[in-house]
Amino acid sequence: MRTIGLVLGLLAISSSAMAEEISLKDGTKIVGHMTSITPEKIEVETSYGKMQLKRSDILTISFPENGASANTGQPAPSGVPQGASLQTDAKIDEALNGLVYVNRTAKFTLTLPPDWIIAPEIRRAPETLAGLTSRDKLRFLIVAKEEYPGSLESYKELTMLGARRNLSNFEELSEAPATIDGKPALMIFYRGTLPKVSNLPVEFVSAIVVSGKTYTKVTAWCVEPLFHDVQPAFEKMLNSYRSTNGQITAAAAN
Repeated sequence: MRTIGLVLGLLAISSSAMAEEISLKDGTKIVGHMTSITPEKIEVETSYGKMQLKRSDILTISFPENGASANTGQPAPSGVPQGASLQTDAKIDEALNGLVYVNRTAKFTLTLPPDWIIAPEIRRAPETLAGLTSRDKLRFLIVAKEEYPGSLESYKELTMLGARRNLSNFEELSEAPATIDGKPALMIFYRGTLPKVSNLPVEFVSAIVVSGKTYTKVTAWCVEPLFHDVQPAFEKMLNSYRSTNGQITAAAAN
């Protein structure tokens, strides 16, 4: 089916193959493939582009393929920092109560249209915490959260670099500052074609919300001919993102 092809094609954009997990001394976790190593630096290819890491800043390097970990001599951190990437096979505690999607694992809620359902099959990338879709499987939304030490603008540029690498005929359409969940955010519209799905044209809207060094990205998409009609619903969903800090609101509990 063309819809299944659309899902699989988009997963190629948001998913990463088995990769190294590099923990920095400041608590940041970088997921990617090491492409170059020098006495001073390690170059890592991530889903957002290449990053140069100082070897003196690296705490551990883990290799998920064999479970090995290369320790730089410093004690390992006692736990994963809040907002760090989750494993794709981790159990996500989530529920859909009426129109309110509740994610207790990552402590956030979203308000969805009446015809939307939970779609764990599109939650592929390590940092992806939620996968949602309309019942007709023509509209999709994912929520990802990760640590990043840079600015909102630089994170946005890395996000666009990742999209540019995976989409043909990529075009960034517009962006606008926003406030979501009481935090600074950026709303970005872009489009492109999927080379693996007969160059199907797809349009996206992403909201990037920043809280300290934690970046939450809520992305919705559909085939381009439908986007104009569903854009208001997409924007409403993105703007409905609320962190709960472990406290589920009365509306979400009902």
